[in-house]
Amino acid sequence: MGGGFTPEGLPAAFAARMERMLGDEYPQFLAGFSLGERHYGLRANTLKIGAEELEAALGGRFSLSPIPWCGTGFTYDPESRPGRSVYHEAGLFYIQEPSAMSAAEALAIPAGDGFRVLDLCAAPGGKSSQLAAKMAGRGLLAANEIVPGRAKILAQNLERMGAANAVVLNESPERLAAFFPGCFDRVLVDAPCSGEGMYRKNEIALTEWSEENVRRCAERQDMILDCAAHLLAPGGEMVYSTCTFSTDEDEDCIRRFLIRHPDFALLDTPVGAFFSPGRADFTGDPDGAEEMGIRKTVRVWPHKAKGEGHFIARLQKAADAPDLSPVFPPAETGSGAVLSDRQEELFAGFCRETLAEGAARWLERGVFTLFGDTLYRMPANALPVGKLKAERAGLMLGSFKKNRFEPAHALCMALPETAFLQRAALPEEEAARYLSGEALPAEGEKGWLPAVVELAGNGYPLGWVKSDGRSRKNHYPKGLRK
Repeated sequence: MGGGFTPEGLPAAFAARMERMLGDEYPQFLAGFSLGERHYGLRANTLKIGAEELEAALGGRFSLSPIPWCGTGFTYDPESRPGRSVYHEAGLFYIQEPSAMSAAEALAIPAGDGFRVLDLCAAPGGKSSQLAAKMAGRGLLAANEIVPGRAKILAQNLERMGAANAVVLNESPERLAAFFPGCFDRVLVDAPCSGEGMYRKNEIALTEWSEENVRRCAERQDMILDCAAHLLAPGGEMVYSTCTFSTDEDEDCIRRFLIRHPDFALLDTPVGAFFSPGRADFTGDPDGAEEMGIRKTVRVWPHKAKGEGHFIARLQKAADAPDLSPVFPPAETGSGAVLSDRQEELFAGFCRETLAEGAARWLERGVFTLFGDTLYRMPANALPVGKLKAERAGLMLGSFKKNRFEPAHALCMALPETAFLQRAALPEEEAARYLSGEALPAEGEKGWLPAVVELAGNGYPLGWVKSDGRSRKNHYPKGLRK
């Protein structure tokens, strides 16, 4: 463990390195660990509610205070426990550490509808849902996670946040790079790292620190970045981020990458004004790193910002780099999926009986994909995922059962209240009972309708109920019930 621990409980080798890096600022950094000061954040989900609307409706309850580097982010009082609120389950906000919001903020989203964005290391979904909100339903968002259990959590979080243009993959970076070379206009690499920047948040991680683990993480990050470079289209942009202070995983990782990939260059980072610039003297070649523009990278120091430690670099691939993107036959992207006449009739009947005309037209503009008996909707610029492990092959619309179509929870969460012909409007207390699985009394309506929780005169879907005119059967997923 590198010579034991300091009186503050830090690994001695880690503390010695941080003192060398910070010099006169080291006592301030150390005080943050001694005091245990942490900041708690949440981010408004603008797919459902504006940041100002959220602050006006819930700011007093959660003691919200704006985060300067993220226009939709707020710090909150942890005693208010917003994660237990029904509004959290409605997807109005995402609980996210404040400085973690900076990475997705640094990725500029293209204009138009035909672009593709990849979050390569996406679980549990904070940054993916942030990208989805920035994309506002346009383009294709591919969110990938290599660990199967974490991929399921990622899919659940994107469903709750109403990301209708997302595909959730469960693949290695190498496999994705082999299947989709040059296919993405933007790539976010929030790389697995030694996690040094989160030690105040996760004290157990301190006991697992070692210089060997830092080296292993740096080697893995080199591999992941090489895959990301292969996935990026000419002229495309990539953001690399970590939650560590390790120079091998931060500035020196970027220096090594630029040596291997001379067709990339560093760009200024939009969030850079709020944080500290990267430092060439943290690398193995200070003069070379300075010439590469390493000061354009960004460090978030917890003794200087109301957040934990982070590192961010924004890079662009040369516009004249070789175009590696393959041409996929239309059938491979899902447009060849064929519904039987009976399936078409059942789905059309559901849309006619449940959805307003505008919502039905929106569904029709997508690309339908059928996996077994489950129907998905993909954006028009979909990629073929049939040969890959996919946790969600687009927006899950529902499943064909015997003589009926049963809508998916994801469809309910992706649509606004106005998309439905009828709804079950619930005050907060009754909404909490719905989330626990209770049935609701009906008001004479029949068929599928969303349970919506009311807030400041608006309603936000929580999930489906099915009414027979007498009672409303609760279809909130059993695995999500409180």
